[in-house]
Amino acid sequence: MSTYELIRRKRDGEELQPSEIDALIGGYVDGEIPDYQVAAFLMAVYFRGMTAGECHHLTRAMAASGERVDLSAIPGFKVDKHSTGGVGDTTSLVLGPLVASCGAVVAKMTGRELGHTGGTVDKLEAIPGVNLTRSKDDFIATAKKLGLSIVAQSQDLAPADKLLYALRNVTATVDAIPLIASSIMSKKLAAGADGIVLDVKTGNGAFTAGLPSAIDLARTMVDIGTDAGRRVVALVTSMDQPLGRAVGNALEVQEAIAALSGRGPRDLTELVLAMGCEMLVMAGAAASGKAAHDRLAAALGDGSALAKFRQYVSAMGGDPGTIDHPERLPTTKHHWPVCTPTAGYVTSIDSLRLGMASKSLGAGRPTKEAAIDPAAGILLHKKLGDAILASEPLATIHTNLGERVAQDAVLQIQQAYSIRPDPITPPPLLRARVTRQGVEELA
Repeated sequence: MSTYELIRRKRDGEELQPSEIDALIGGYVDGEIPDYQVAAFLMAVYFRGMTAGECHHLTRAMAASGERVDLSAIPGFKVDKHSTGGVGDTTSLVLGPLVASCGAVVAKMTGRELGHTGGTVDKLEAIPGVNLTRSKDDFIATAKKLGLSIVAQSQDLAPADKLLYALRNVTATVDAIPLIASSIMSKKLAAGADGIVLDVKTGNGAFTAGLPSAIDLARTMVDIGTDAGRRVVALVTSMDQPLGRAVGNALEVQEAIAALSGRGPRDLTELVLAMGCEMLVMAGAAASGKAAHDRLAAALGDGSALAKFRQYVSAMGGDPGTIDHPERLPTTKHHWPVCTPTAGYVTSIDSLRLGMASKSLGAGRPTKEAAIDPAAGILLHKKLGDAILASEPLATIHTNLGERVAQDAVLQIQQAYSIRPDPITPPPLLRARVTRQGVEELA
């Protein structure tokens, strides 16, 4: 069947066959089908959706479009983690070493920034000497040696996803659940882990702002992974404010070091423990959620989680002394306080606006070729529910750019905060737990 007919049938809401999806993806990767036809197909999916069968096969076709990583040489159950993206989402930097220090094998390929969300690769490479561009053999060898391997995603992993995402990004088709789910899960399946714990964000700083949409996305990804023979659990978590207090690469590394020492922000620690419990139980390293929680909490308190991070940084070519002396991390020349003339309580925070402000300060790339300033970012002093006095700082800007850029960011940050006279109760962080068996509401 011609590509024209596939587009027409999807436009009219018909279900495509697996062989037709294979032909479309294969032809696009091979350069035989042009961008404009695939763009039309993506828009048809945006409006017409996909059946579960179509979505599952699209994912598998994308995963099969390039290299598949075989982790069978690594003893034990290998577990991976993925977040759908948020602001100040330092979770992987804490979760990986913590879970590995408790006996599970964490093998994760990860990416750089995407839109307003920071990238785990960029954060870890803020540590002097760290280089996450590694061969597949290095990835496997590090996981065997340390029980922890987090590296930059291979360029040969799911190349169909890279092509499709670039096209979605310029055709207003990013926020379609079948396309989001197939994009994420194609990479996770190709990366080879036995189990996957998903952190699906919901709120104003997430790609899925509404809770029902986030749960729908979580269920779709859980079903895709389970049908592909993997163990998958998803937690739906709030992104109505940044996670933790640091937004920016080196700032988030400092926060991760504090969290691994048992001194992290309450919300970051809560999420890390919740996801860590899922990972340990899934991997068979703990018999129950309570046993897993106790073990994780002990690792944060006795130094073993921080020691695992130190080993990992060394294995990635970094200076392990940075972990004990975070002042060695990159710093900026300028620190600008962001104050408010209004007294009261913080009642809402626009996380998306904060993420974009951090990017404008140098923490993100204005173009894909641009370099990141690892020291740039924002340190938050006030979060939801906090009281604030007039002229008290909401945040501090860290940048090497000039005053004009800083003042623009000050305005963005001030506009991101709503200050009201009456106090509020901050919303819960953990919203739902999604498995193949169903959805458990957590708050």
